Amino acid sequence: MVITRQSSFTGKVHSMDLNVTEAQLGRWEAGELIQNVFPDLSPDDREFLMTGVSKEEWAEFVGDEEDDLLQ
Repeated sequence: MVITRQSSFTGKVHSMDLNVTEAQLGRWEAGELIQNVFPDLSPDDREFLMTGVSKEEWAEFVGDEEDDLLQ
């Protein structure tokens, strides 16, 4: 399913094709924990669902955890 969200970092609108169903979205919107409803999604995909922030934006604005460990 194609999901469209507005990034809370930049305001840009992004769309992603995620392996989710309407039923799962309804469960999450009703208050179930995102990791329980979407266990097969990556943390990056779940972040996108919650905030609209893409993996690339996250790396640009927050940095890469591995980079932080090397410094």
